[in-house]
This record gives sequence, C-alpha cells and structure tokens, in this order.
Amino acid sequence: MEILAEITELKYKPFLCKSLNVYNLEELEKALSRESSFILKLDDGNEIALSKWVSPKRTRSYPYQRVYDTFCFMGKIATIIPVIKDEGKDGDRDFLQWDTLSLMSLLNVYVIISYYSDAARNHRYKNKITNQVFDVDNIKAKVCELYKYYNLTDPLHWNLCQVDEIDGVLEKALDSYTKISEKTGVEMHSRASAMERISKIKKSKENFVKLSRSLARKAQKRESVTEQPKENLNGKKARIIIKNYLGGCYFWTCDEVEIDGDDIYLIEGKHTQSDILPSESDIKDGLLKMALYCNLENVSINGREYNPIPVLKLTCAQKFDLDLLNKRKKEFLNKLKKESRKNGFRIKINDIFFG
Repeated sequence: MEILAEITELKYKPFLCKSLNVYNLEELEKALSRESSFILKLDDGNEIALSKWVSPKRTRSYPYQRVYDTFCFMGKIATIIPVIKDEGKDGDRDFLQWDTLSLMSLLNVYVIISYYSDAARNHRYKNKITNQVFDVDNIKAKVCELYKYYNLTDPLHWNLCQVDEIDGVLEKALDSYTKISEKTGVEMHSRASAMERISKIKKSKENFVKLSRSLARKAQKRESVTEQPKENLNGKKARIIIKNYLGGCYFWTCDEVEIDGDDIYLIEGKHTQSDILPSESDIKDGLLKMALYCNLENVSINGREYNPIPVLKLTCAQKFDLDLLNKRKKEFLNKLKKESRKNGFRIKINDIFFG
C-alpha cells in the first residue's frame, strides 16, 4: 500500500515536554555534559532550544524524545548529531543517515552535524572507548552561524547545506578518533570504510533534490514487511510519500494502517513486555510521528482521498488497568490525553481507544 500526502504547515502543541534549563553561550560545555535538551542564550540575548544525540543511530538513547522535549520552545529549534560514533574495534560504529536529516527537516528542526573530540578508555574491554565528548568550539561556531543566517534560510535548506560540508566534518571526526586511539591505546574501526559510508548521504541528498529517492524507497520497502521487536501490531504496514511546501519529497513507513470507509487510521505502535504502559521515552518517540501525521493533508491512495486519523497505539503483554498506575503515570497519561485532543490524534491502549 502506498499513501500520498502533503504538509503545508506544521502545527503541534506538546503537553509532555520536560522543563528546559537555560545556559549562557559560555556554559555550552557544561550544558552538553549535563543535559539532553536545553535552552542556550546567545551573547546578543537571543535564545535557541538545543537537543543532542549521543549516537547518530536513531535506536540508541531515544533521540526523538530529546527532540520532542524542545517542541515547547517558541523560537528556533536545533539538534546536534554526531556524524559518526566509533566505540572502538570491540564496540559499535554508527553513521548519520539521510533519513534522519530528512525527518528533522520535515519537522522544522535545524541539524548541527558535529563530532566527538575526546574520550576515555573503557577498561572493561581491550578496544573500546567511553565518555565521548563533543567538540564544543565546533558546535558553538555552528550555533552562532545558524542564528546569523536564521532569517535567510529554512531548516530544509540549512540541513541540505550541512550535507555539502559533511566530508570536512567526517575528516575532523576521524582525525579526532586517531588522536583518541593514540591517547588510549584503543584500536578503532577502518578509516577508509568510513569515508565510503558517509558518501552515501551526499548521494541521497542529490536524489532528494531530484525527488528520486530510490535507495530510501528500497529500504522502506524492506521495513514495510519487517516487524520490529518493539511493536505489537495487527494491521498492515504502508509506505507514505509526503510532499511539503518547499517541494521536498519524503518517504516513510507507517507501522500500521487500517481503512474504514473514508477514514484511514495511521498507527504508530509502542510496546512493552514488562510494564503496564510503554516507557515515557517510547511514548515521546511515538509523539514525534504524531506531530507529522496530525498535519497531513490531501491523503490519498490510488487517487481516492481519505480522512487521516493518526493513532498512537500503546500495547503491553498484560491487561491494561488504569488503577494499577501510580500517581506519576496517571498524570502523564492525563497530559497525553490533553495532547491527543488538542492536536487531533487518538490513543489506543491494547485494542481499546482511550480518552
């Protein structure tokens, strides 16, 4: 199933954002060491909401939750993503993916592509590092550049320009990992293969600009027939092609789709095996997709238009019982209900619509 849709404007009112602490520009290093999301006050008094990813991989440390927590800020929103994270030969190595940049652009989030400049040896493994630290001066310069050109560019075009500079950022990242390797005695992954891997992002950008995302669509087709371990879903997956007002063409996969007459239910699923509800981080992760689905217009399949109904589906292995929730979780669920009513999506817990 292939769904066509458009987004002309992104409007979304969050109710579950955490309170963001404010730091001055000279406190950026402290903010990055303490916070996952925060507000940075620049020297001229302007402010920007920042979130940081600990890895470019989207399945690590709930980066979507970190981005969601900045949605309550009324000004510019940006997120810091490392172009690469190498944990050493005995650990993982993750690379920034084009679809990450694409999603952030669609959500009107500016991306600052950065890198780690220092780390310590992980003494539990021979060739693994830990406590990786961003290059603060690099991020500071990018934040100031972003604010300088704020009125001249939108997130999509800013993010596309960052891709043009990605080779240089990767070179700095790999140079840093060479120094970290010399300092810690930890062997890192191959440099040559890293350069080869990152070139795919530039190719994807070219395909995006031409509205020809063949590689992304192939990956999406694979995802559309693959059930993820954190999902507990009954309906069919579907591909969604979203066009925005800037002419961008985005390809995504919806976890589950159900059609009932003129209504089409676009369902994002979150599951837990051990608790009454999925974690707050998982739910916020799902809310990022709700922000997209709630703004879809002209939704159609094979020329027939449908009324989109976004659904956040929360499932658990046990029977859901509201009385078993503690006070904090009940308050969280009440705020989630307010968010769903305000923005026009529905909540489904196991097989029952809630609220």
